[in-house]
Parts: sequence; C-alpha cells; structure tokens
Amino acid sequence: MKIESSKIFSDVVIFAPTVFTDDRGGLFESYNQKISDVLKVELIQENHSISKKNVIRGLHYQWDKPMGKLCRVIKGSALDLVVDIRKDSPTFGSYDAIHLDDQNHHMIWIPPGFAHGFVSLSDDTHFLYKCSSYYNKNSEGIINLFDEEINISYPINLEDAILSEKDKIAQSLSDYLKDPKF
Repeated sequence: MKIESSKIFSDVVIFAPTVFTDDRGGLFESYNQKISDVLKVELIQENHSISKKNVIRGLHYQWDKPMGKLCRVIKGSALDLVVDIRKDSPTFGSYDAIHLDDQNHHMIWIPPGFAHGFVSLSDDTHFLYKCSSYYNKNSEGIINLFDEEINISYPINLEDAILSEKDKIAQSLSDYLKDPKF
C-alpha cells in the first residue's frame, strides 16, 4: 500500500492500495490494523452513505470527542473535500479536493480539526467512512459549502447541486471563528 500526504495538508493522508487483477477480477486489502497504527487512532464506527449524482454533503465536523474519518468510495465516484478549521494553523481556511472512486480504490484520512464533505459525481455513489469516535449530533458543526472565503472549485454545475436543509444554512468560516472549536 502506498501512503502519502495530501498536496496541501501533511496530516491528511491518502492510502493507495495495491490491486491484484486477473481475468476473474481483482482483490485488494481495503483495511488492516496497520492503517490504524500509522494513524495512531482506533477506528470504532463505520458509516455508509449512498448519494445520487450532484449531491454535495458537508462541510461537517465534530468537536466533542472530535471525529477523524478514513473515507473511500466503494461504488461510483466522488470528489472528497477537506477544509482546515484549526484557527491557529498556517493553512486555516485552505481546502484540498481528492478524487475517490471504485477504480482507484484510494482512501483518505481526515483527522479532527478539518471540516469534511464530498460531491457525488455519479449516480448511486457509495461512500464509506470509518470513524475514530461515535457520532454526536449535539457537537456537530457545519461550514457553508459555498463560503467565498474558502472558494471551493466544484466539478459540477452548482444549479444542479442537491443539498440537505442543514447544509444549506451552514455557518460561514467567519462565523465559525467567533467560537472556534479547534
């Protein structure tokens, strides 16, 4: 398995598994304990999100028992979005976008201190993420996906974007700074 940091953040880690293929199909290790050892974290919950094309989810974070996420797409294609929300970080407010799909089989680790989201680029995208803490609805925060301070470049026509109601009314990065959690 190849392990590297994202282009922007040294603590956002991309895992590219070795895929063995033949005329029957393919096989790769999607997870083993060595990944948790590299990340120095125990992964205790797994979530499975299913999205239509043009669904955008995020940018979510959890501050009480902060949640790190090891993400991958098992079916379809998505652009994974990571935004640094650590107020004292030199990369605060910066974002990176990593393409995940059922062909490259890459996984990305998003540690606590980052807001996370993704754009579904195909119908029936299945997005899995293993988490370092249990979901806590009472400590979930959301940064606005279209905040001009972050200025994310989306690969879809934004008029076609499908968002949840809570993502539509998320706080700006400036509002987050009034009461930063990281």
